[in-house]
Amino acid sequence: MPNNTKNCLIVIVGPTGIGKTSLAIELAKKLDTEIISADSRQFYKELKTGTAIPSEKELNTVKHHFISNLSVKDYYNVSMFEEQVINLLKKLFLNHKYVIMTGGSGLYINAVCNGIDNLPNPAQTIRENIKKTYKEKGINELQKKLKILDPEYFSIVDINNPKRLMRAIEVCMQTGKKYSSLRTNKSKTRNFKIIKIGLNCDRKELYSIINKRVDMMLKQGLVNEAKNLYKLNDYKKINALNTVGYKEIFVHLDNKINLQQAIENIKTNTRRYAKRQLTWFKKDTSITWFHPDEKQKIIDFIKKCRN
Repeated sequence: MPNNTKNCLIVIVGPTGIGKTSLAIELAKKLDTEIISADSRQFYKELKTGTAIPSEKELNTVKHHFISNLSVKDYYNVSMFEEQVINLLKKLFLNHKYVIMTGGSGLYINAVCNGIDNLPNPAQTIRENIKKTYKEKGINELQKKLKILDPEYFSIVDINNPKRLMRAIEVCMQTGKKYSSLRTNKSKTRNFKIIKIGLNCDRKELYSIINKRVDMMLKQGLVNEAKNLYKLNDYKKINALNTVGYKEIFVHLDNKINLQQAIENIKTNTRRYAKRQLTWFKKDTSITWFHPDEKQKIIDFIKKCRN
């Protein structure tokens, strides 16, 4: 990628609750640009409180993209996100030297920065049949089917993620080939510069931030939001609802645990999620890390990289 390219994508990553949104907005204001969300749960309009989408004031301060643009019932995948973001960047770079992308979904960020394999979309009948299998027989049946179709991919995929399982099965059935054999994992060349900024702090501070954030979500109506989603038919089969903050309350609404235990589980699972996020991002050596309070250092770093 040429260093003198005039366009630059600033990517802000880090664990949940660390302050990515506030930094992105501050930078966007300074650089007179717009923000792309790469938080795969903020895409869904029904998930507001539990995903900490930017406030109305924040959304009105800086233009955001990919916030509340889908329904939890919509089919969506990382390939579609990559294509849509790359097309959007082409338009945004016509009027902005910088564009900011931020979020905690590593797979989606990686797709924009490095690309993913151009795997075929399945025929509608194949997709519907697989969804029907999942609905009627559950995730165990998906696991069995993928293990037969592609044991290599089955050995490395998160077998508790129905979305990943269904996607792999779709491709296998559409092409007659193993999903693993079609994944090249080769990076695509982008015609813009990418600057990656990571936000982090010590674990004690991060966990305190997370606990306070969960308490704030509860005050803002997380339980009522979850109750409304609980009323959806087959809510357990909607992958977007398999989200920390909602799934724990669903267990409470199933009368399996009390509300206080659900709240404690949300805090515990959010801390675990943050740990997994950091494990993912720490593998990327192109990320430069800062404490969220080091805003001036971050601004100086961007200027240095840009020059």
